[in-house]
Amino acid sequence: MAAAAAAALAREGREDAFRRLFRFYRRRDLRGGPDLRAVIDFSAPGDQVVSSDLSISSVRDQDAYRAGLRPVSQWKAYGLDGYPGFIFISNPFLPGCQRHWVKQCLKLYPQKPNVRNLDMHMAAEETVDLWGQSQEHLRSKGSSKREPRSLLEKLRWVTVGYHYNWDTKKYSADHYTPFPSDLAFLSEQVAAACGFQGFQAEAGILNYYHFDSSLGIHVDESELDHSQPLLSFSFGQSSIFLLGGLKRDEAPTAMFMHSGDIMVMSGFSRLLYHAVPRVLPNPEGKTLPSCLEQAFPSDFPDRSVIEHCSEEDWQICTKYLQTSRINMTIRQVLPVGQSFPDESRRDKEWDATSESCYHQEDSEVKRHKLDTDS
Repeated sequence: MAAAAAAALAREGREDAFRRLFRFYRRRDLRGGPDLRAVIDFSAPGDQVVSSDLSISSVRDQDAYRAGLRPVSQWKAYGLDGYPGFIFISNPFLPGCQRHWVKQCLKLYPQKPNVRNLDMHMAAEETVDLWGQSQEHLRSKGSSKREPRSLLEKLRWVTVGYHYNWDTKKYSADHYTPFPSDLAFLSEQVAAACGFQGFQAEAGILNYYHFDSSLGIHVDESELDHSQPLLSFSFGQSSIFLLGGLKRDEAPTAMFMHSGDIMVMSGFSRLLYHAVPRVLPNPEGKTLPSCLEQAFPSDFPDRSVIEHCSEEDWQICTKYLQTSRINMTIRQVLPVGQSFPDESRRDKEWDATSESCYHQEDSEVKRHKLDTDS
């Protein structure tokens, strides 16, 4: 019934079907919020959800442990009818291990020489040590929306590896900093489990959402190798993710993403329109999802990329996550053995073949001035 109502909504009016559903789920003027009964929850999969086979033998249990993951044989992986190449993995992280990735996204990855949205409108000396400058503010933070935000709370995006240029929508050889080795290792294990051995993590965009944030409708097409998957990792509060088609006028499917969930877009699904219209409190009704309250394991394997998160650091992370969600999207930019093409030739090819899918009303969001309500 709810799915039928959502489909009917998508057909109404002149606005394209994707934008209409995006606006529906983003609405905040409805008492109790929009009807979410049509949103797929992979923790209780329904008719459209199918099981997805993984390449269990491609990832040794020891390597999964080193990345903070359960053995691949224990993962719960799903697909969706009509979306070949889309894989949803319900929280495969070992107890306590999400804490490492949250801490890295807040304390380490935003450090220079990585690129942040804050660099665009603040002087370099103002943004030195975002973590250090934000600790006391977050510790004493109350519940008032009128309180000024710390620098960490003003963070909207960070890029690592090949840095995406939001103006030209391109990557380039001369705009690169070393990709984090722990994040590369995690990404390689997940990609291999999904059948993509040899995946190279070359670029990452980290998005920082709050309850008033959304991510506009877009396609991730700037990478030069679309045969490799797009990996998406989520931590903190939940969100609604919309997965559409190859054209904007195709109505999307809505699904929840909870803390620890991983999405893989490959094959046919690699170049589909998608968006995040809303961030929601986790459905358990608690300040943080229970998976983030689990203790860090004491017997970790040698050469693990996972580092223990101190209670002091986790206290800061917890304060941040009470109203926030972090998402890491990782991609391979170049085909193996290839380099960037000549820029002058590439510019001509881009102008001749690119259809602007970043509409003006969405471009500010896609450029990760993440859309926020005033």
